[in-house]
Amino acid sequence: MGRERFLFTNVWFSPLSYCFSCSLILGGKVLQGLPQPPTITHQSPKDYIIDPREDIVIHCDAKGKPHPSFSWTRNGTHLDIDEDPNVTFRPRSGTLVVDITRERVENYEGVYQCTARNKHGTAVSNNIVVRQPRSPLWSKEKIKPIVVQEGVSLVLPCRPPAGLPPPVIFWMDNNFERVPQSMRVSQSLNGDLYFSNVRREDSRNDYICYARFPYTQTIQQKQPITVRVLNLDAINETLAAFYNDTDLFSEAPADERKPTFFIPSDSQTSKMVLKGQVLQMECIAEGLPTPEISWTKVSGDFPAKRTFFLHHKKTLRIVNVSESDAGDYRCTAINQLGSVHHTIHVTVKAAPYWISSPPRNLVLAPGESGVLTCRASGIPKPAIRWAMNGLAIENSPTDVSRKVEDDTIIFTDVQIGASAVYQCNISNEYGYLLSNAFVNVLSEPPRVLTPANKVYQVIKNHQALLDCSSFGSPIPKITWFKDSRSSTLDGDPYILHDNGTLEIRIAQDRNSGKYTCAARNMLGIDENHVYLEVKEPTRILRQPEYKVVQRGRSVVFECKVKHDPSLIPTMTWLKDDGELPDDERLVVDSDSLTITDVTENDAGVYTCIMNTTLDHDSASAELTVVEGTPAPAVVYERPDPPTDLELTDQKKRSVQLTWTPGDEHNSPIQKFLIQYEDSLHHRGHWHNLTEVPGTKTTAHLKLSPFVHYTFRVLALNAVGLSRPSFPSRLYKTDASAPDENPADVRGLGTEHNNLVISWKPLSGLQSNGPGLHYKVMWRQKRPGSEWTSVTVANNSKFVVSGTPTFVPYELKVQAANEHGDGPEPAVALGYSGEDLPIGAPENVQPVVLNSTLAEVHWDPVPPHLIRGYLKGYKVYYWKKHSLHKHNPEHMEKDILTLSGNHSHAMLPGLHPFSLYSFNVRVYNGKGEGPQSPDQQFKTPEGVPGPPTSLVVNNPNQDSLTLEWSPPHNRNGHITGYTLKYQPVNNSNELGPVEVLALPANETSVTLPNLKYSTRYKFYLNAKTFTGEGPAITQEAITTTDEAVASRQVDIATQGWFIGLMCAIALLILILLIICFIQRNKGGKYPVKEKEDAHTDPEFQPMKDDDCAFGEYSDNEDHKPLKGSRTPSNGTVKRDDSDDSLVDYGEGGDGQFNEDGSFIGQYSGKSVSRDTAEGHESSEAPSPITAINSLNSFV
Repeated sequence: MGRERFLFTNVWFSPLSYCFSCSLILGGKVLQGLPQPPTITHQSPKDYIIDPREDIVIHCDAKGKPHPSFSWTRNGTHLDIDEDPNVTFRPRSGTLVVDITRERVENYEGVYQCTARNKHGTAVSNNIVVRQPRSPLWSKEKIKPIVVQEGVSLVLPCRPPAGLPPPVIFWMDNNFERVPQSMRVSQSLNGDLYFSNVRREDSRNDYICYARFPYTQTIQQKQPITVRVLNLDAINETLAAFYNDTDLFSEAPADERKPTFFIPSDSQTSKMVLKGQVLQMECIAEGLPTPEISWTKVSGDFPAKRTFFLHHKKTLRIVNVSESDAGDYRCTAINQLGSVHHTIHVTVKAAPYWISSPPRNLVLAPGESGVLTCRASGIPKPAIRWAMNGLAIENSPTDVSRKVEDDTIIFTDVQIGASAVYQCNISNEYGYLLSNAFVNVLSEPPRVLTPANKVYQVIKNHQALLDCSSFGSPIPKITWFKDSRSSTLDGDPYILHDNGTLEIRIAQDRNSGKYTCAARNMLGIDENHVYLEVKEPTRILRQPEYKVVQRGRSVVFECKVKHDPSLIPTMTWLKDDGELPDDERLVVDSDSLTITDVTENDAGVYTCIMNTTLDHDSASAELTVVEGTPAPAVVYERPDPPTDLELTDQKKRSVQLTWTPGDEHNSPIQKFLIQYEDSLHHRGHWHNLTEVPGTKTTAHLKLSPFVHYTFRVLALNAVGLSRPSFPSRLYKTDASAPDENPADVRGLGTEHNNLVISWKPLSGLQSNGPGLHYKVMWRQKRPGSEWTSVTVANNSKFVVSGTPTFVPYELKVQAANEHGDGPEPAVALGYSGEDLPIGAPENVQPVVLNSTLAEVHWDPVPPHLIRGYLKGYKVYYWKKHSLHKHNPEHMEKDILTLSGNHSHAMLPGLHPFSLYSFNVRVYNGKGEGPQSPDQQFKTPEGVPGPPTSLVVNNPNQDSLTLEWSPPHNRNGHITGYTLKYQPVNNSNELGPVEVLALPANETSVTLPNLKYSTRYKFYLNAKTFTGEGPAITQEAITTTDEAVASRQVDIATQGWFIGLMCAIALLILILLIICFIQRNKGGKYPVKEKEDAHTDPEFQPMKDDDCAFGEYSDNEDHKPLKGSRTPSNGTVKRDDSDDSLVDYGEGGDGQFNEDGSFIGQYSGKSVSRDTAEGHESSEAPSPITAINSLNSFV
């Protein structure tokens, strides 16, 4: 016969060694004398990176009896500790401590392995690879500034030095602020910084890559990188105005372009990841506008709880990788001009891992058998090697009791001296597992571990548990005796548990006494004595009574208690379930509470609680405080308890009880409550038996057989219940056969081949006599079946094994005792255990009702193929893909669960214009059956979703440009768009609606002939052949004349213009003075002719009468003026730039060249742009500076 195994703290015990666990539980004394092979309890990790600033500590601790000795190897060679003064052992440990103050750390790097041995075996540690961290410096390099055109892509390389472990990379500026990252700017996993397209604000001279090495707590810094982003369109336009349309930069500006991938560069790549590790894949794309990244798994779905999208979805991270994560992953980069895809093929490998748990230590007695199992897996499949005491098992001494079978060692009929430590090494190319497990063969006589002469105290009618913990090999057999040891205690009322504990369910006075526990095996016997004391319960004999007291008077609550004299009682009083107030007016005696000079605050509920070390009892009463009156008030109190209880007309099943009522206390008695106590089955507990009107003093009581009755009576009036009367004399009824059978008989299988018959057991009062048991009968519900019967002790279920799967049974349970059987039981119906269904629904057909709803029909599965209670059907359906090329996403499976017998189901919430697959399964209480073959159906087109976006651009006085993106959910072929718009006045009232039909290939439209300074509301929806979808709305306002004028600069307020005008006025004043002098000399000077002959091409002629200024003009030849770019009308010519000198202050930092032309930059925005170029010298400005100045000017 096989023996049961018990598991305890990483040790497998046979039944013979079961109590070895008891010794472990109780601690040291028993274990001190037991031999034990070594067990390694603590060791350093396999990959051990040390701190070079501290001594090297390589852990190796082990336990065993005798205590093991330790040795080490380094790089496969024995390490002689005595020859190296820098290496020492910790006391009573194999832990190595290396003093590095006199030696370089590099000298102690290598592969270490610890061995712990005693005379019973040898245990070995893992191979511990000891390395020091490394944080090399960045190589010095001079990085030239990077000048790029706005809109192009850019990569800033980091290329950190290789460290151990690899460093953490991040980009910061000179102010130690992180470089902002977004959909457009991101850092790759290798540390490089990628720009999908650059903008003017990306110009700076402090892009710095940092590498943080965690073990050494150091940070290395790369040389700063300068990036200058130029807007060539603006530069060319500005220089064209200066140099007569000469294009200095022939390179075309960066146009919008479809995405291309930075990373990865090829169309398809492969990636390998180990099971349990983190899988990280990234796709970084460039393009204009900035592309968006999305991910799909071609061969399945993402694991929902383990998948994370990082860095604006450019990085896909899957943690705790499993084999199911292998497959093809596709990343897609998309913008308005197109998309690009990349497929990453992921393979999952696995270092060895335990399937269940490492092999457990095995403790056996001589002659026993056992098994060591080393069950692990990996990808590829790992190789398994066994060793004994550190040597390959094929090189170990032959042992006929040992047989190696792949991952298992089988021990048969072991003998003393076969103790050893076995090593299991499981390895493949990605790692290894090493586990030690000992086989310890012990032969020990029994020892009882429970303390001797222990005293157990219980309250009468409560449960008693007497412990007998033991140890021995082989496992001892436990027997119990009481007092004279005339017979063993193994029947009613005693229950002996497998762990040796003796249980008495209802302890009585007769159970008190001395008990002996005996543990014996083939090597001897050991005994222990314990004592059981059964105590009387604590009971309140006189409870506190309801009181009505006048304010200022005194009141006394009594609480008389009976308890076991050997137990120390403690009386506690509560008020309203809280502690009594700290007031000297409240006096607590041993059996009463007195309150003097009562106030209104004393009103409430008072509770007395009597506690002992084993039990307690409590009772409550209410205090009502009333105002005092001159005339005596009528006092209403609870009635006094009835007296003189007498039993007459005594019969087997009935008796007559009479009593004398107590004082009513001014409140008539409404009824009497009769209670009984069953001292045979439930001593100390009173139960309500019946009630009679307050006018009667006699009750005819119906009784049950085999009960020891004691009765008491309570009276009830309007105030409350009286105290109970004194109990009547004891009245015993004779035993008889049961009057009833168990109720709630059921039959239900817990396994596919059994039937569990259960019922509600009879109570002690219903048993009608001693020796209660049950006759359980069953038969299959079919013609000719015979009843099978078995007698069951006082229990509530019986298991019938070897039954067919899910077969109906007729059941009967009959109660019986020593005086006979109960009545003929009723027949109940039950079923044996269920099993999984073996049939799938047939003739499965889909019917598509509309674009979002389909109906599925099938033929129900026959009952004999369901093999259980039909719970219902489940329809699994999932979207394979959209029928539109723009929506290739995959969706998870949906499950529609139908309870009961169904043959059709509706599938709601489908996506229009999609291909779906589905199957149907039946399920019972055990689970689901096989699925029907997968079938497919297509949903027709539906109305599309709203357009993804609607943006209003280029607002003018009478026109607006609208741009939009197609709907995310097209739900079919887009046939066009409908644009509706209407004006909105200041009161939010809507004007007439204009409707415009647009073709499907359009994504923008310009609306002319709109009203000035008017707010418009736009509604745009897409449509398919099915109809129009919901609209997206947007609002925008056309500009006014003043808005256009506000864009132009009022140069009349600029300082340089005022200075220029003052200089011209001064020159004119000088000319006027000269003219005046010439005229005073006597002749008329032909000013008009002179001016016509010497006209400055840059000025218009002045009139004689007012000498007004002419206007500057370059409309004909577009040549720049020498002194200024500003016409005299106070405005600046604006072509495509919206910048103005107003934006840049008043030119306090401006510079002028020798010819008077402005080349400097203004403060404000211009200053921030110049910061990236650094501080220039006092020499002539460079061309780049001049160009930037012109940009600022324009």
